[in-house]
Amino acid sequence: MTSKPELLAPAGSPESLRAAVQNGAGAVYLGWGDFNARRSAKNFSEEEFKEALVYCHIRGVRVFLTLNTLLTDRELPKALETAREVCRLGVDAILVQDWGLFELLRKSLPDLPLHASTQMSVFTSGGACEMAADGCERIVLARENSAEDTAAICRNCPVEVEVFVHGALCMCYSGQCAMSALIGGRSGNRGRCAQPCRLPYGVNGPAKKDYPLSLKDNCLACELGDMAEMGVACLKMEGRMKRPEYVAIITRIYARLLEEDREPTAAELSELEQAFSRSGFTDWYWQGKHGARMFGTRPENAKDPKELFEAAKSAYEKDDLRTVPVRFTAAIRAGAPCALTAEDGTHAVTVTGPVPEAARNRSLTAEEVADRLKKTGGTAYRCESAEVTVDESLSLPASAVNALRRDALAALTEARTAVPPRRELPLPALPDVDCSESAPALTVSVSTAAQITEGLLACGPARVYVPLEVLAELESLPRADTEWCAILPRIWRDRDEVLLKDWLAHAKELGVSAAAVGNIGQLSILRGLDMALYGDYGLNVFNSWSLVYLRDKGLSSACLSFELRGSQMRDLKKVLPAEAIVYGRLPLMITENCLVQNGCGCRLDRNGPAVPENGPCHRPNFLQDRTGAAFPLLPAYGHRTEVQNSRVLWLADRPDWKRLGLAYARLRFTTESPEECVRVMRAYQEGRPAEGEFTRGLYERGVE
Repeated sequence: MTSKPELLAPAGSPESLRAAVQNGAGAVYLGWGDFNARRSAKNFSEEEFKEALVYCHIRGVRVFLTLNTLLTDRELPKALETAREVCRLGVDAILVQDWGLFELLRKSLPDLPLHASTQMSVFTSGGACEMAADGCERIVLARENSAEDTAAICRNCPVEVEVFVHGALCMCYSGQCAMSALIGGRSGNRGRCAQPCRLPYGVNGPAKKDYPLSLKDNCLACELGDMAEMGVACLKMEGRMKRPEYVAIITRIYARLLEEDREPTAAELSELEQAFSRSGFTDWYWQGKHGARMFGTRPENAKDPKELFEAAKSAYEKDDLRTVPVRFTAAIRAGAPCALTAEDGTHAVTVTGPVPEAARNRSLTAEEVADRLKKTGGTAYRCESAEVTVDESLSLPASAVNALRRDALAALTEARTAVPPRRELPLPALPDVDCSESAPALTVSVSTAAQITEGLLACGPARVYVPLEVLAELESLPRADTEWCAILPRIWRDRDEVLLKDWLAHAKELGVSAAAVGNIGQLSILRGLDMALYGDYGLNVFNSWSLVYLRDKGLSSACLSFELRGSQMRDLKKVLPAEAIVYGRLPLMITENCLVQNGCGCRLDRNGPAVPENGPCHRPNFLQDRTGAAFPLLPAYGHRTEVQNSRVLWLADRPDWKRLGLAYARLRFTTESPEECVRVMRAYQEGRPAEGEFTRGLYERGVE
């Protein structure tokens, strides 16, 4: 028999938590403190969090804490202490994004269940299995995964798989978006996303009333049966920033669909859309489809459905929609303390009361006792049955029976909310290793074969990064005193891996001896190939402990997150040789949808792994915002799109980047001509100022 998935509801506030629980959630996820991906939600105070745990655990609902943001070295101790405290209180699991926090949690709190947040960008079986091997109990998949992708991961991964079934869709893969950070200094990876994707843009033209980055909300209410069949363990609904009434409505409908094993009615779909939608819903990612019909907006003056919300609120505020069935067994014997056992199907507790007295007038009956035991109103329990044995000619005050019932329910509550035993181990010390350098060697990454010129190689880059799909088209590489490194696609699927391995074999024949790892799932592809592994920016390395984690995974260097300030890069303990991007258009987004295809049509087969170099996606394309800023659009593997920043990062005339302890400093070439690549390389070697518009990135201002 197929088991029903757990229904996981958002709890952005105590009221939303109550709405979720009362309407049938099997678990809730919530934030406490500064380290969660919805820092603008109301979230919970310490006392509210403790109360939430008791409230949920009494009713059989699990509680997951979100600690799913990137953390600096200074923030890690506080985040770890938060984890220790909630572990002691009995939280059921913690969602994590940051590799450093993940490393510390599994070493210092080894019995605390960890869930890999969708911010970890896991979308393949290899990535899921990698996290499972590292101790994750559950993997939250990318929202872009199709039914086919998800079924493959469920078959291949030994741990639980969680899928987003309802709510907002980000345009960029979670964990890979830097648009809000680079444009406004508010990092989505730090829980401060300003949602620039909901603004108007133009593709290859001025922004008017087009919203090419604003996806409709996801709704997979019709797919729950298929998910259960394929082995999905948990269905997650988005909405920690939404109203409690919204949480109540979507939770009630999805819980009912799971319980009754059916698809939604037209009326239920209408309620879901009334509660919140952006021009309706989409299920196209799940169906393996892409295109302009997935996009929609919500008018600024959109009104909440007053009657629907009022009905939802009045229902959950009574706090009696969700009660725990209890079976009572009472024994009232002459000469012995009265006893009451309460059972909930998992726990059984027994309490005792006074010794009954001999009856003076009327004898106590079993029916009277049973009637009093059934009076559980105002509690989280309801009496399912009451079996009472009473000896003849005995008397017991009603107050004693009531006290017996209260004591039994209190004991049952204590059993249901008991904290499991968990070890707390000492915090490990950072390895006594220092891989910092007095000055970094320059490396370069290219996006096209044309950028690999004799002039560029003559400048002596220590390492040249080349996309794997570009290497696949080459018959040879120029002879040069440099290390050739393949950049694997940032996004791919299980079905692509045979081809990727063939391309890697070809790259090795060309003389490529290293690979850039930008996603944890790439490790399973690269192991056994005898190639040096270098961490790329997609891993979001934000602290020293992230370097420790990657060092233990066999990486030989790692590129630091470009959301770090220069001083933060400097202060990291370099237990692994560190690299940073010091020039180039920084990537703002990588999207499953091809923006060129949606905007003006490119008529290419998106099932093809690569985009032909003479295709429309390779011509100069851009996204233009309301200020006139133009963000170049580059084609990415699998007919996806990578959005680049409108201005290049320029630090050549600022020598500070040379004093951060970096082993390598990367020049990232994207839209540059071959000649421009050479000019930039020489400018960095000579420390020249920029020509034209540029940005200092986040090296000085950092992010929230």
